[in-house]
Amino acid sequence: MATQFLNRIGQLGLGVAIVGGVVNSALYNVDGGHRAVIFDRFTGVKQQVSGEGTHFFVPWVQRPIIFDIRSQPRNVPVVTGSKDLQNVNITLRILFRPIPDQLPKIYTILGQDYDERVLPSITTEVLKAVVAQFDAGELITQREMVSQKVSDDLTERAAQFGVILDDISITHLTFGKEFTQAVEMKQVAQQEAEKARFMVEKAEQMKKAAIISAEGDAEAAALLAKSFADSGDGLVELRRIEAAEDIAYQMSRSRGVAYLPAGQTTLLQLPQ
Repeated sequence: MATQFLNRIGQLGLGVAIVGGVVNSALYNVDGGHRAVIFDRFTGVKQQVSGEGTHFFVPWVQRPIIFDIRSQPRNVPVVTGSKDLQNVNITLRILFRPIPDQLPKIYTILGQDYDERVLPSITTEVLKAVVAQFDAGELITQREMVSQKVSDDLTERAAQFGVILDDISITHLTFGKEFTQAVEMKQVAQQEAEKARFMVEKAEQMKKAAIISAEGDAEAAALLAKSFADSGDGLVELRRIEAAEDIAYQMSRSRGVAYLPAGQTTLLQLPQ
């Protein structure tokens, strides 16, 4: 009796284990920020998209494909040409994610590595078309306009493949060696021109100062001539007295100068 009971318990446990293994193999989990698409061996990719949580599928017949629908960054470098035929090295940083409802179509047409197949090609296409509309100088001075046009065109192009672009920014923008050298030479020429203009302005100022000084000397000479004509020798005598006073004042401040009374021939008059 006991042996039969134990056999039945063993058979029941084995059956439960088998059923549990089958059930467990028919379950799959979809984590947060992900979606799943079911591939059926007989009917192909199902159009239903599974959300977050635990779901059933038929083992061997069906297989879940998990997609990450969160924003992911990607840098895409492109070498293209400007309107004035200058080489431009430009890099875009893109935040992208798939449209959840279009995941069956994305998997059917592009596969799980849809970003590798789509983003480099459409980014190169859009950048070449946009950059070709601007000169090299305009790409620098009108960078915001260029970035906005690239963003609009690229967002529209990516939507055709079921991809959303949350953010697009130009992180790197350089030009060819020839253009860089030309810019440097232009800056040097501008600095030389500024220096030359400064020298010309300085010479003009010195010329004006010389003219003003000459005019002043001429006016002073004219006034002196007029004074001589009006006052005769009196003005000359006045100037002579003023000069003598100035010389006497300067000599009085010198310690090495001694004064003798008028008519005295020696420093001290000694008795004979």
